[in-house]
This record gives sequence, structure tokens and C-alpha cells, in this order.
Amino acid sequence: MSKIGNILKEARVQRKLSGVDASKSLGIDASLLTRIENGSRRATKDQIRDMSKLYKINVKTLQIEWLSEKLQSLLEGEEYAFEALQVAESEIEYRRSNFGNEEIIARINKLKKQLDGLRPISKAQLSNLRNYFKVKYTYDSNRIEGNTLTLQETALVVDKGITIGGRSVQEHLEAINHSEAVEFILDLVQNRVGLTEYVLKQLHGLVLRGIDKDNAGKYRSVNVMISGSTHKPPQPFMLQKLMEDYFYFYEHNKASMHPVILAAEMHERLVTIHPFIDGNGRTSRLVMNLVLLQFGYPITNISSERANRLKYYSSLEAAQVENNKVVFYNFVSNSVHQSLSEYLELVK
Repeated sequence: MSKIGNILKEARVQRKLSGVDASKSLGIDASLLTRIENGSRRATKDQIRDMSKLYKINVKTLQIEWLSEKLQSLLEGEEYAFEALQVAESEIEYRRSNFGNEEIIARINKLKKQLDGLRPISKAQLSNLRNYFKVKYTYDSNRIEGNTLTLQETALVVDKGITIGGRSVQEHLEAINHSEAVEFILDLVQNRVGLTEYVLKQLHGLVLRGIDKDNAGKYRSVNVMISGSTHKPPQPFMLQKLMEDYFYFYEHNKASMHPVILAAEMHERLVTIHPFIDGNGRTSRLVMNLVLLQFGYPITNISSERANRLKYYSSLEAAQVENNKVVFYNFVSNSVHQSLSEYLELVK
């Protein structure tokens, strides 16, 4: 007997309905109902809906079981069934959650086309732009995580190596480390190196260098909680599989998904998995920018101003807890649009 057949039979018995009575109410032959219950015949979608009403079973639960058995039957014996399901899952999720972003993506595409038309940019101007955005991005990304260095102080620490009185050693290291992590992703792009597990761990190692040598560049081995969030990161034993899926998603979608949406996905997925003890936010934002830079976009900065920071956290929460990725897509898209607009103005 199939699982769904067993569920249906138990529900019928609990409702104190005979097979004949149930088949009459459902408008099907009694022998057909018997075959559905013993698993020798698969019910149609309409029959599943009718049975859920008659037996008072949650229709969503019943349809999930029905689809599960249908997929198992379809893929039974197929050599690459698991990989095919992973691909289907990511594509279905993308199509479902990408709805509603066409307008902002169209505006981004227009600006990107304008920027491409201004290339090549002189080496002197390009160097100046990269340093400007690197410092601004370092300041905001660290400030989101609680660093108290001002923008001017961040520039002095990063560009001049000056020590700021009254600021902690860790805050200085966070500025220096993040600045070097930005240089690292710029080098990766120049050398056409993609996102891999090795690259990710190297990136995280830079973020926590000199701050937490025991955990820098290493996946966590303990449970963690995110302050101020209802999202509970997965347990440590789940990380390796989740990270394998993470890189599989990137490899499969990097050639077909819009770069801005792909960057948002890689950002949200990483911070949701939360594979590291600390530095997940900074590393996720660096990964986002690595993806964008690979496709010719300038560095995208997420402002640390209070109102924007709250929007950032709430959009992440919507993706993590409510599975509403559209809100986060829109937030990242607007951030990309803003940074791209600023970059274009400076280039012109």
C-alpha cells in the first residue's frame, strides 16, 4: 500500500464511511477507490481535492504527498534523479519569487548599458573610483555590524594607516581586513576566478584575520543564534550538505539568472545558512559584490543609516522566516540601482 493510499483509507475509516458510500459521494467506481487505496492506481488531482473535502484532510498536506509519490514514480531508476530535483527546485523557486521585479531590473539594465558605453575608463579614474567605493563600502558594511569608526576615520585607517584614538584594536582590524577583502574580490574578478568553497573560506579568513584566528575561514561546529531575529540557523551537522547545495545553485544558475538576482540569492542564502561563528553578514555582502563585479557592475553599497539598516534586516527576515524573497530582491535591486547611478555620475 502506498503512503497516500494508507492516509486515504485511514481517513475514510475514521469518518466511518464504507468503500461503497465513499465512492458514491466521490462519484467514482468502488473498485477504483480500492485500487487508489492499495496503491495500484494513482488518483487524479481533482480526486485528491474531492477526497480531502470528504475526509476532512488538509488539502495542502494531501497534495504534497500526492506530488511526492508522483515524482518518485517518475524518477525511479533514473541515474541523475537527485541532481535533476535540485535543478528543478532552484528554477521553480526562482520563477516563483522573481515576479514583480521587472521594473527595477529594467532600470538597472538601462544604467548598466550606459556604463558599458563609457568603457574603457582610464586607469587613473578607475583606481580613484575603486578606492572611493572601497572605503565607503568598508565603512557601511562594518557599521552595520556595530563598528563605530566614522567614514573619515575609516579612510584614514585604510588609506593612511593612521591609528584613531579612542577606537578599539578590533575596529581598526575590521576596517583593514574588510578593505583587503575588497581588494581580494577585485583580484578574483580580474583573474576570472569564480565563487568556490575555497574562495569563500579565504574571504571569511580575511574578514576575521587577527580577530578570531581559531574560527577564521572555518565552518562553525556549534549552534548559533542571531540577535534580534526569529530565524534559527541550521545545526552544524547540516552545514556541509547545505554548503554543497549553495555552490551547486551558483554553478547551475550563474549563466542564466540575472546577475542582480543571482547576487541577492548568494547573499541571502549564505547569511541564512550562517555557516560561520561570526562575520557572516560582511562575508555575504562581499559574496554579493563578487558576483556583481564578475558581471561588470560596480561595487554595491548597502547604506548603514538607521532607516536603511532596518529595511535591510526586515527584508532578510522576510526571506528567511516567511520565504518571501521578493522583498529582499527589491532591496538589493534598489541598492544596486543607487550605487550604479552614483558610479555613473562620477564617471561622467
